[in-house]
Amino acid sequence: MKKRSPKDKRLVAVKRRSDLWVYVLIFCASVAAYWPALQGTLLWDDSAHVTPPELQSLQGLWRIWFDRPATQQYYPLLHSAFWIEHQLWGDSVVGYHLTNVLLHALSACLVVMIVRMFRRPGAVLAGLIFALHPVCVEAVAWISEQKSTLSAAFYLASALIYLRFDHARRKRLYFLALGLFILALLSKTVTATLPAALLVVLWWQKERLEWKRDVFPLVPWILLGAAAGLFTAWVEWADIGAHGADFNLSAGQRLLIAGRALWFYFSKLLWPYKLTFIYPHWDVNTGSAWQYLFPAGFLAVLIVFAMLARRGQRGPLAGALYFSGTLFSVLGFFNVYPFVYSYVADHFQYLASLAVIVPAAIILTRVPNRMHGIPGAIVPVSIILTIATLTWRQSGMYRDPEILYRETIDRNPASWMAHNNLGNWLVQFPERSADAMQEYEAAIRIKSDYAEAHYNLANLLFKDDLPNAIAHYQAAVRAKPDFAAAHANLGTALARVPSRLPDAVTEYKAAIRLKPGLAVTHFDLANTLSQIPERFPEAVTEYRKAIELNPEFLEAHYNLGNLLEKGTDRLPEAVAEYQSALRIKPDFVDAHVRLGGLLARIPDRLPDAIAEDEAALRSDPDSEKANYNLGLALAKVPGRSREAIAHLEIVLRMHPDLAGVRELIERLRATERGR
Repeated sequence: MKKRSPKDKRLVAVKRRSDLWVYVLIFCASVAAYWPALQGTLLWDDSAHVTPPELQSLQGLWRIWFDRPATQQYYPLLHSAFWIEHQLWGDSVVGYHLTNVLLHALSACLVVMIVRMFRRPGAVLAGLIFALHPVCVEAVAWISEQKSTLSAAFYLASALIYLRFDHARRKRLYFLALGLFILALLSKTVTATLPAALLVVLWWQKERLEWKRDVFPLVPWILLGAAAGLFTAWVEWADIGAHGADFNLSAGQRLLIAGRALWFYFSKLLWPYKLTFIYPHWDVNTGSAWQYLFPAGFLAVLIVFAMLARRGQRGPLAGALYFSGTLFSVLGFFNVYPFVYSYVADHFQYLASLAVIVPAAIILTRVPNRMHGIPGAIVPVSIILTIATLTWRQSGMYRDPEILYRETIDRNPASWMAHNNLGNWLVQFPERSADAMQEYEAAIRIKSDYAEAHYNLANLLFKDDLPNAIAHYQAAVRAKPDFAAAHANLGTALARVPSRLPDAVTEYKAAIRLKPGLAVTHFDLANTLSQIPERFPEAVTEYRKAIELNPEFLEAHYNLGNLLEKGTDRLPEAVAEYQSALRIKPDFVDAHVRLGGLLARIPDRLPDAIAEDEAALRSDPDSEKANYNLGLALAKVPGRSREAIAHLEIVLRMHPDLAGVRELIERLRATERGR
């Protein structure tokens, strides 16, 4: 190997320092552009992604990997990252936002490195445009979309290493790239398109692909990507709910969605005007001729680009293939849950945007050279400053839910989802419940069968307008028969109406069929059944099921004790339930009182009864029931009449009209005088 001369070493050192300053610039520019979002709070489903209390332990980390339903989506590496972040800064939201921004900046730096490998101009500009383009704001400013920023970093790192492998053919590089690709899949499976993207890039560089050298090494990648993609599609269908009437689209409709989405994303990259969190839900009509212009137009472009490729200009076709291929999983051919409210979203094109950004940067970099210096540099510099400003303004939308949803409604007034979500935010503040109600009603006016809005409005009406609450719960379950929470809450509402207890039981049972593992639903059903004398045995069974699901369910133990106490042959079981309640909450006054009263009825358990009443009074000296029970119990113990009188007098002071207590006190005093 030829040794480098001192001059070469100096040049390498200068280049490294120059590269370092480029990367520092990208990181600083990213933080500055996203500064408003760094001051933001949790949005929409962020709380379902940030590690919940039950997963914050080492056992929780194990569940993230091996208990599929434990997390919002089965992206174990993403949720492991959230787990680590929680260990570092707990519930401090700024840490999650900063992580997203830094991951995004890292991806932008990787873009610079990859473009430089192609020996094309514009690498730095491409990195800056990607870092600062406002279409990326949704993926970066929304904590839930850390799956996009994290997976993109692994995706681009894998691509960079694989392209180096393609030049050097070193196994170590191949397996390092493969490992990074697997990490990308475990963060978000949209990265499954990477092997296809690499083949497009290799074709662009080499003109033709060789099976043994170019295609065969990527076969395992393609199989891994396909398996991950199919698994995610199944999870979307089975766990997240990407099925039903909203997804009953014909092949023609799906083709129309795909064509229109491609042009939509391309237009937003070129002219990022009125970017919003939720875009209008298109009316896709196969009988409308103009809608076919979108897929036909894209096909025409591909034909033109293919003709150019035959003449040696492969770049345009490679870009179009990368763009459409990276977007393929979200173009409508597969069901993804967001299609319920919109067929497009900015974060869907986070990676695909590079197909437009990189060529644009190459073209823009050539402008100064042709215009000889500073005048030509005005164009790319102006673009960078403009998109940075737009990103700064756009990221401000993500400071808090109210700003986000009001901006969304302003740009998309028909967004029933935004109205409902704004209502969910406002309802947290009691003084704004009227505003929340207006938002829920607006959502229902736009989409009359919107189950979640009916449900949320019913919850708000429950306390003050029970009949209307019942009507909206019923509307929710009609619109969405598998809505377990709506069935359960409808049961709770109906249970407030004595004549409708059987209907309440029916709703609770419907909720349990849909979600049998919720202890609280079994508990609520048991409470309702316990009001119907002939159904006491069923109530006992439901209380026991609630306790089986949650052994620390205090109220279930206590209420079961109350029910068992009504049967004289089950008093020992009642005693055991009260004792379980007191094990969970030793200062539970009512449980001490009920247990004391029960023990007083059991032969030879009077001392234990007195002990329970005294325990109750230690927690609450003014407890009327504890004083009364203790007075009655002490009255039965020879020599303790004075103590009994003292406790009964406390009760009498609270209720002077209790003639029975007054008579008992007189009898006890007479007994004392007779001694």
